[in-house]
Amino acid sequence: MKVVILCGGKGTRLREETEYRPKPMVPIGGKPILWHIMKYYAHFGHKDFILCLGYRGDMIKEFFRNYLWNVCDVTLSLGRQPAVRFHDHHDEEDWAVTLAETGTESMTAYRIRQARRHLKPGEPFLLTYGDGLSTIDINASIAQHDKSGRILTLSAVHPASRFGALSIDDQGRIHRFQEKPQVDAAYVNGGYMVCNHGIFDYLPDDPTVMLERQPMDALLRDQQLHSYRHEGWWQPMDTYQEMQYLDGLWAQGKAPWKVWA
Repeated sequence: MKVVILCGGKGTRLREETEYRPKPMVPIGGKPILWHIMKYYAHFGHKDFILCLGYRGDMIKEFFRNYLWNVCDVTLSLGRQPAVRFHDHHDEEDWAVTLAETGTESMTAYRIRQARRHLKPGEPFLLTYGDGLSTIDINASIAQHDKSGRILTLSAVHPASRFGALSIDDQGRIHRFQEKPQVDAAYVNGGYMVCNHGIFDYLPDDPTVMLERQPMDALLRDQQLHSYRHEGWWQPMDTYQEMQYLDGLWAQGKAPWKVWA
């Protein structure tokens, strides 16, 4: 299935980084978080991507246009007949990446609507945001979606607390500290969605409409919204602290989403 990734937002809560680059290009372990998301989908066999560009989309285009330069060792011949030789193969050689301009100021519903021309009529597709990582079983979510018969299935996840959890005894001694524990009592939309083509009937020709507002309300009203419950790890990157947290997990070799070899 094709994977549509929303890459056009301005990421104002991460202004320390997004003043200079689009949020999906913020690096985790030296690679854009967008690359990590795509590697995760590719692990499940989904390697045909549609990137919905907006704010500073030229930087995403530049990254993929010069992908070999970004991932390979290179030898340059500087004589009168200059040549370039790339030394390494990479696992992304069978990827297809469509870079779709969807408007600098567009909201999420309109960006998805603009991606329609890159899908076949009636073709279902995967959909996610360009700023969150997880250990969601992508293919299990597709199976759940197919079984439901509904138009949109979103992954329901437990949000991570912004504060560490402490286990304290009666004398005030701390026996356990858990950084960013999952909040087990609630679910939120974690992205990583599965969509039938019928979703386009709910997306108006209006760049100010967000998927998470009127379209979601209409899908809910029509009983066309389903969930795939994920009880495992999930982490968005909304703040500078969350970026540092994800980067630290990668640096320590403890990144839960790193499922590829």
